[in-house]
Amino acid sequence: EVLTLSVLMYPLLRGLALHLHSALTGSYIPGTHSIALVNCLNEQIAKDIARAIMDKKLAAYVNILPKSSALYFWKGELEESTEILLLVKTRTSKIGELSNYVRSIHPFEMPEIISLPIDQGNPVYLKWIEQNVPRD
Repeated sequence: EVLTLSVLMYPLLRGLALHLHSALTGSYIPGTHSIALVNCLNEQIAKDIARAIMDKKLAAYVNILPKSSALYFWKGELEESTEILLLVKTRTSKIGELSNYVRSIHPFEMPEIISLPIDQGNPVYLKWIEQNVPRD
């Protein structure tokens, strides 16, 4: 019983310990922030989606990368196109809301929305993300 309870409580206790350590030392907790990648058909759609994300305060920063070539399978066929990629910097806790919102406004039937946790980075920049994306 005690062992089962300990195993079940470990993630919660570990999370609390990391937050306490971070608060006391000012260190970064890996994975607190994420970068989401969102593909777009063209630059205008990319700008519109980026602005909508920023207006909703779902990100602190969005890069709009220039056109790139893409190869992918769609409905069993190999397709080739050009796309614009958004790099969205946000809190990891906002990824679900960000993904839902982008899917609701994106013209693609199935937009690419992938997130990667930020393991480390410039502490001042990561704090800036935190200050510019409201908590849940």
